[in-house]
Amino acid sequence: MDGSRIAAERLRSTRLTGPGFRSPEEAVGWHLAMQSQDYEPAAWSIGQRSAGLTRDAVDDALLAGRIVRTHVLRPTWHFVAGEDIRWLLALSAPRVHRANATRYRQLELDARTFARAERALVRALRGGERLTRKELAKVLDDAKIDHVGQRMPYLLSHAELEAVIASGGLRGRQQTFALLDEQVPEPGRNLDRDEALREVVRRYLRSHGPATVKDLSWWSGFTIADLNRGIEALGSEAEREEIDGLTFWSLRVPGRSRAATAGLHLLQAYDETIVGYTVSRWFGDPRASDVAAAWRDPGRPTGVIVQDGRVAGHWRRLSDRDGIKIEALLYRPRPRGIDDALRREADRHQAFFGRPVGLDVRPI
Repeated sequence: MDGSRIAAERLRSTRLTGPGFRSPEEAVGWHLAMQSQDYEPAAWSIGQRSAGLTRDAVDDALLAGRIVRTHVLRPTWHFVAGEDIRWLLALSAPRVHRANATRYRQLELDARTFARAERALVRALRGGERLTRKELAKVLDDAKIDHVGQRMPYLLSHAELEAVIASGGLRGRQQTFALLDEQVPEPGRNLDRDEALREVVRRYLRSHGPATVKDLSWWSGFTIADLNRGIEALGSEAEREEIDGLTFWSLRVPGRSRAATAGLHLLQAYDETIVGYTVSRWFGDPRASDVAAAWRDPGRPTGVIVQDGRVAGHWRRLSDRDGIKIEALLYRPRPRGIDDALRREADRHQAFFGRPVGLDVRPI
């Protein structure tokens, strides 16, 4: 397998090619977790992997608790299916707390302060209440808990990691918080640590493979030793291949046909196809160094255009009251058929968001 086949297999694994998902929770559950710090682009990552879904379907799934937006794995926002949230928090929260420990001390956030804050949040949210961050700040004010500066996000993320609060859906354009036990009342699966690690490895390889253990460690936050044990526990489910000095792992699928690369994809900056890897990101792509340079250039869009499995350019999404504008910057030589492919993808964007989408295409 060479770089082009790695790219094709990854597009199929993450379901940018092949059959589309039927619901947001199916798309999120397939990946186990999808990074979601910027909500609308993250919703698009779900939509472009799905068959006929709209932004409203993602909003509805979030409101109903079928998917949850919270801090888990790496200390950043992720979508997680409601049925997976508790066992994944139980597994990853201790590591995230250790990663945050120095910042907790710098902010003078100790166990007593966290406990007081979480009691106040529970009182305010009990009974199905959904409150915005600004409203929760008032709750902490009333409880005489200092939330100035970075103390507020760490107080809230600690409560998320402790399975106290989670996303409560949107109120207008604002995210709200709710009690996790009320938002997702079903307990979900009960996995011990070894079972949970094995499930993390299985889901990652299913949705991101072929990938290296270092890629998986970056994505999940777990140690190489832990993840190697998870791979070993998969036994014959996992298969390996050495390519250019890297060891790639995949889930074994007997009789699976060769993956196709045809098609154009507008990948937002935190799409799983990008943030799901580190040492092998854009493996074998002739534009790999250009993408890295673009991310260091504040004037260059951070979205990536992939055409037929290869990086073809960059894009950004601009939104105002009149609609959405997609600015696409293309590398030379311009791939054949890319203008029509961009127009079709812009039309998909328009159908997903239900708003007019304009397209501006320029060379880099």
